[in-house]
Amino acid sequence: MSFSSEVKKELVSQDSQPRHCAVAELAGMLAGAGRICKKQGAVHIAFTSENEKITQKYVRLVTSVSGIDAGISQAYHIQQKNKNSYLAEVAEEAAEKLLQILKLQKRLEQSADCAQMPASRLLLQKSCCKRAYLRGVFLAAGSMSDPKKSYHFEIVCETAQVAKQAQEQLNCFELDAKIVSRKNHEVVYLKEGSQIVDALNIMGAHTALMDLENVRILKEMRNDINRRVNCETANINKTVSAAYRQQQAIRFLQRQGALSGLAGPLQEIAALRMEYPEAAIGELGALCIPKVGKSGVNHRLRRLEEIAGQMGYVKKE
Repeated sequence: MSFSSEVKKELVSQDSQPRHCAVAELAGMLAGAGRICKKQGAVHIAFTSENEKITQKYVRLVTSVSGIDAGISQAYHIQQKNKNSYLAEVAEEAAEKLLQILKLQKRLEQSADCAQMPASRLLLQKSCCKRAYLRGVFLAAGSMSDPKKSYHFEIVCETAQVAKQAQEQLNCFELDAKIVSRKNHEVVYLKEGSQIVDALNIMGAHTALMDLENVRILKEMRNDINRRVNCETANINKTVSAAYRQQQAIRFLQRQGALSGLAGPLQEIAALRMEYPEAAIGELGALCIPKVGKSGVNHRLRRLEEIAGQMGYVKKE
């Protein structure tokens, strides 16, 4: 089962309480995957999903918020492009009652014969209702990538109105949701791992949140280890390269017979570098008599290279 499916499985098992939150969640589900039609004076509300559990939750919400006998809403299979879809419908007087509860009567009258509508703002005044709405719209039209591969949270909307509303509700919780057009749809998305964690918390997917956090912690640990290894490797390579360059300059001075004429400290550091070719600067300083700091050792080694350069030595990397 995908990570997205696990999130939805957790959200489906939750029941919105109190009633105003259940209404907001139902409005979110309809905004994401519902369709409200008016044909020959009769209202028809349909909800479609490829997930049977999600459709069953929609039916439960309809029953709980409207008092309508669940028997009037039937969930059944329809075969479409080799995928099972599940359809729940409410029609005529029951649909009129549901529209009244959802405060969508006027919108239906002003819209086309068949439309997907955003939730009424009157249902989204409280923070708890905003959370319930986001849970509903994500169940109906959302998905997430596997956090082990990438961080991506999205809600695919048929209309710009629904996308704008979902974006606004997410951003009410100090998130930074963006919208992008994709294949005649408007997609609301989050890309930051920390913001996706917050979105899961907002919707109430706490188990999925902990799973995602564990993945994030492991990723950060691996990245930190890789950064340290890369840094240490770079430092080692730099040290080895510098030591090789210094030894070549010292050998040149030896061949020219110029080393014995140099000052005592320069002769000392040259001898130590040749005797301990892999030693770090600090280690060479500790071997000097008296001991010399890193800056002092660096100065002496640079001076040896300068003298060799003045005598015609060409550096070899």
